[in-house]
Amino acid sequence: MSDVFDVLADPTRRDIVDLLRSGSEKSVGQLVEALGITQPTVSKHLKVLRDAGVVVAREEGQHRYYRFDESSLVEVRSWVGGSPSLSTAPHEPFVDLRAPGVAVGSLAKDLMTWIDDVVAKVRL
Repeated sequence: MSDVFDVLADPTRRDIVDLLRSGSEKSVGQLVEALGITQPTVSKHLKVLRDAGVVVAREEGQHRYYRFDESSLVEVRSWVGGSPSLSTAPHEPFVDLRAPGVAVGSLAKDLMTWIDDVVAKVRL
């Protein structure tokens, strides 16, 4: 699961996922044009996304077409959403974690919103 977090930590890779989550396949050339960056850079990021299972490639002749695979975020969604049995259990802090907790909570909320948005758009 940490691999998916590492993969999605990069803004360029998030931009690629945003372009692919519409459900339509895109070629490397289409992604290069949309992102305004070089083909080797796009290919490097696509390899990372593909290795993590976030995108799937389809070859047609000498071209590769990529699409987003929403199943790659199931574990992340589950982890961020938490377990009902854990979320209702009483917690007793051992140290004051309010400031870091607020920061992590905000990040988790943003990530949940982003994942929900990605999943919703893919299902359209």
